[in-house]
This record gives sequence, C-alpha cells and structure tokens, in this order.
Amino acid sequence: MPAGQETLLACPFFMPVRLSECGAWPHPPRLPLGGGWDGHCTAPGYVGAIPEHEHLHEGCNLGYAAACPKLPSERRWDAVRLGIAREERAQVILNFVCERDHRPVDYGRLRFDLSSSSWTEAHPDPRIQRMAECLLQAHLSRSGRATDLTTHRV
Repeated sequence: MPAGQETLLACPFFMPVRLSECGAWPHPPRLPLGGGWDGHCTAPGYVGAIPEHEHLHEGCNLGYAAACPKLPSERRWDAVRLGIAREERAQVILNFVCERDHRPVDYGRLRFDLSSSSWTEAHPDPRIQRMAECLLQAHLSRSGRATDLTTHRV
C-alpha cells in the first residue's frame, strides 16, 4: 500500500444489522461493507452492546479493532477486509481476508448464486458471513437488484 494511503477495514467483532440512516459518511460505497451500518458488538463481555456513534464511525465500520477498549486480548483477527472479486451471469464471488497485526491470517472466497438467491460458499463465522451479506446487499442495491440476504444462507 502506498505511504499515506488509508485502508478501510471492518472490526471482526462488529455484527452489522441495518444500513445506517445518519448519512455521516462522505462516500458510503467506498466503505468496507459498501455503506455505513448500525449494529452491535460481539466481543466477549460486550455481546449485544450497541456502540456509541463515534465508535461506529471510527472503529466498527472501518478501522482496526486494536483501538477499541472492548477488544479481547485473545483474538484471531484485528480486522476484516472484503471485496467483490467478480460477478458472473449466475454468481457473485467475494474475497475475504481476516488480518492480525496488519497481516493476513485467514482468507478465501465466498460465493452467492444469483439464480437461487443463496450462498453456495459461506463463511463459518457468522460475523464475517453477515459482513459479506452487507457488502453484497449494498452491491446489488447499487446495481438495481436489491434483495434481503439474511434469509438465504447455505
């Protein structure tokens, strides 16, 4: 990554629930999950806690979790990076990278079948899977094919 360039990532303990209506993000499609999301924390000891507005904007939706006071010392990941790899006629393929100390520790592909509106390859961690659903939902919405992906899991 070029010096001075900011990389946006989502906190691995963030469980996005719905698109944020606050509209405080200047370029929502550039955000890690395709938009700003409201949700709750899944970190041990804080499960279900609703983050403050500031934390949603500066940590949960984007940024390494290392700055969060709720971050457990024992964790697999500090951040999650997701992206649409490609869209074919019948499927959308997403890449994911889970990072620790700015290095990949888990990565792979997720696949969504457009014809059946279902995941043919999903992530085993429900938080990462939900983040992928959010990104895909935003992607499909921008292309005029909005769908609710929360009911279409593998």
